[in-house]
Amino acid sequence: MKKALLIFCTVFMFSFIALAQTQDQGNARFHAYGTYGLRYHNFGAGAGIEYFFMDNFALMPSYTFVFPQVGKESNLSADLRYYVSEGPSQLYFMAGYSQTWVDTQPDGAGTGRNQKGANMGVGAYVRVTEFIGLSTEFRFQSPFPREVGFRVGLAIPL
Repeated sequence: MKKALLIFCTVFMFSFIALAQTQDQGNARFHAYGTYGLRYHNFGAGAGIEYFFMDNFALMPSYTFVFPQVGKESNLSADLRYYVSEGPSQLYFMAGYSQTWVDTQPDGAGTGRNQKGANMGVGAYVRVTEFIGLSTEFRFQSPFPREVGFRVGLAIPL
């Protein structure tokens, strides 16, 4: 009896994880990523949660810390994603709102900027295992510093 219950629970958990890899309404993924900007060559790190509010449509709010050579920078994005393919490799287009906070002084005093604007891009989610996927994105952000960049990271179904 215990063995049958264990097998049932295991199959149920794996089926839930497999469903979370799809783009069905109600599914969610946690993303942790690194960024690289092509204009200023700044690296960054961030995280976000992608939630599928409709089949093939997801909202992904994310927050990124950027590490410029001098000062501080961070970014908040809220993106709408539309997935055009399904399966182990999922391509999407995205557009959204972006807000960037920049302080160009090394001590963080006095020269802060708060820029709002839009971002857009294309990306892909590639399933690596049933528990994890690779998330890649090529994006343009209109707020200062108006940069084209890459995001690469891992995504975990919730």
